[in-house]
This record gives sequence, structure tokens and C-alpha cells, in this order.
Amino acid sequence: MTEDMYTLGLLIFTSFFTLINPLSSMPVFMTMTVNLSPKKRKKTAKKATLVAFFTLLLFAFSGQILFNFFGISVNSFRIVGGVIFFAMGWDMLQARLAHMKHTDDEDKIDAYVDDISITPLAIPMICGPGAITNAIVLMEDAVTVPKKVLLISIIAVVLILTYLIYVGGSKIIGFLGETGNKVMMRLMGLIVMVIAVEFFFSGLKPIVLGMLQN
Repeated sequence: MTEDMYTLGLLIFTSFFTLINPLSSMPVFMTMTVNLSPKKRKKTAKKATLVAFFTLLLFAFSGQILFNFFGISVNSFRIVGGVIFFAMGWDMLQARLAHMKHTDDEDKIDAYVDDISITPLAIPMICGPGAITNAIVLMEDAVTVPKKVLLISIIAVVLILTYLIYVGGSKIIGFLGETGNKVMMRLMGLIVMVIAVEFFFSGLKPIVLGMLQN
């Protein structure tokens, strides 16, 4: 591998790891899976990272075409992501997520796992507007096949690390106890709602400014 490839690989890794930021989203994952068994928690983390991986690949190879075809912008993604995050944060603040998981019905538990694995964990928490934009831009810059293979490989590595961080961090749940988990859920709810507001207005501001300039 040439020095150019090493430099590109480092750029891809640092940009995706920073944008996905599994260390900051790990407490949210812990909160949403607090009453699931370790097996179900691993299944949730695995499905979320797999969905995020294939979503990033989809946008990397056809993102710009899809955006242009449907007339959507990254800022619209930020607004929708903010709305989803806010609703999720409100539920966490009211401890509704824990209530939803108190069930012995295996089908309902599986449905819950499938539900949160896709939204909000995979999209937009792991595969958010920033990561999607990064995938599109870097794929356009990767003009050779080796560079495209390098990009896909590093995205896979970052998401494997995300999975390991989620699974490892969820072990903390057992040490906190029921009261500790409830306190953490409400605290994370507040943080997620703040993130939601930032997402929403970071997407809304450019749209409003564009409308005023026209």
C-alpha cells in the first residue's frame, strides 16, 4: 500500500469514526436496550450496524443520484433526524422505552428489537446525515477500484468497532441497577433532545437562508 493509500485510509477512518461517534451514542443504546437479555442486546447491536453499513453503501454508490432524482438535500435529512431524535428523547425522559420492553411475549420483544435496530439506532444515530454525506463525497473522490475497496473496508471496520463498543458498554447496565438505569434514561433523554434541537436547526438554517436570498 502506497503512502497515498495510507493517508486516504487514515482520513476515511478518522472522518467516519468521528461522524458516527459510537462512544457518544453508546449510552443511548444502553438505555434503549436496558431490559433486553444480553442475547437480544447483541442481536440489536448487530442488526443496527449491518443496516447502517448497507445504507452507507447504498448512498456511497447512488446517493448523489437519489438526492438529485427526489430533489432532497442533506439539510432535509438533518431536520427529519432532529424530529426523530426529539421524539425518542421525549420517550426516554418519560421512561416510556423501559415500559415498552416489559413483556414476556417473544414476538413483541423481537418486534421491538427489529423496530429500534432500524430507527433510530441504524438511521439516523449511526448512519446520520454527516456519515451519509461523507460516504457520498469520499466515494466520488475514490476514482480507482483499490480506493473504493479501501473505503468500503474501512467503513466496515468502523461499524465493527461500533458493534463492539455497544456490546461492551451494555455490560454497565448490570452494575447500575433499576434505579440507576431509570436515572440514566432520563439524563440521556435530555441529552438526546438537545442533540435533536441542534440537528433540526443545523438543517433548517441553510434552507431558510436560501429562501430569503431567492
